[in-house]
Amino acid sequence: ETSYHKMADPQVESNSKEQPKTETDPIILEIKQKIKETFEIFDHEGNQTVDKREISAIVRGLGCFPTEVELSEILLEVEEDEPSDFIRFEKFEPVMQRVLVERRFRPQSEEQLLKAFQVLDQDLKNHLTRDELAKFLTEEGEPFSSEEIEEMMAAALDPQKGVVNYRDYIQILLGETT
Repeated sequence: ETSYHKMADPQVESNSKEQPKTETDPIILEIKQKIKETFEIFDHEGNQTVDKREISAIVRGLGCFPTEVELSEILLEVEEDEPSDFIRFEKFEPVMQRVLVERRFRPQSEEQLLKAFQVLDQDLKNHLTRDELAKFLTEEGEPFSSEEIEEMMAAALDPQKGVVNYRDYIQILLGETT
């Protein structure tokens, strides 16, 4: 409804302070570079393609946290007309650029994430064991796949202590590594 009113009412359009971003906008250029760099990490052959099973890691690596259903929708959008196991950069980049510009699938606030972890950490010890976290991720809400759990543990697990210090992990999720 809002977009219809903007189109129908030139007054609303002219008062809008937010101009559409162009391909030469520094923010767009930065987003495109970030997408390219993240995609290239998973482009093992250097041929501008990635295994479609890597898309989840790429999307999350770009700071987006869609549900599995939303991730499937992204995959449908970037897949070729002829189904294959690979996604080409030229199909992925415009879709992901739009997702990032629209700020879709952003993580929750630090406070919300902390509260969620504290609900799981009933003893308030500021960490969860690998087994505790894996149990919650597979038995509560939308279950994580074993690949997603391994991907998360790779980033979240403290290798010395063998636990997930969730305050540190929240900083990683929010892109504020300390």
